[in-house]
Amino acid sequence: MLKTGGCHCGAVKFEVNISENPVVAECNCSICSKSGYLHLKVHAESFRLVSGKEFITTYTFNTGVAQHYFCKICGIKSFYVPRSNPEGFSVNFRCLDNAENIEYSLKHLDGKNWKKHAVEFQKN
Repeated sequence: MLKTGGCHCGAVKFEVNISENPVVAECNCSICSKSGYLHLKVHAESFRLVSGKEFITTYTFNTGVAQHYFCKICGIKSFYVPRSNPEGFSVNFRCLDNAENIEYSLKHLDGKNWKKHAVEFQKN
């Protein structure tokens, strides 16, 4: 299914191909829990930035592998390149247009102990 989404102010917009009833992950790490991020992991070829590249700023921490992309205007992180999938993207399910109408399965991930569960993250 082709879905659209973006940040709060609309400056950053994207399209993403997702499966029917996708698996969405709720992570308890510090950045995900504080921002309420729900992960929808996709391959790079399933994601397309439609507009707003000039409004994106990047935040990295710890190992610097994950590239957290935020809108410079409204501050929303609607997608990023995760450490567990540096060749793909994690889309914030909550940033999909009409996300409330998409049936999905929720999985909980223990991101506080990422190193212990790294293999599990890479499978999702």
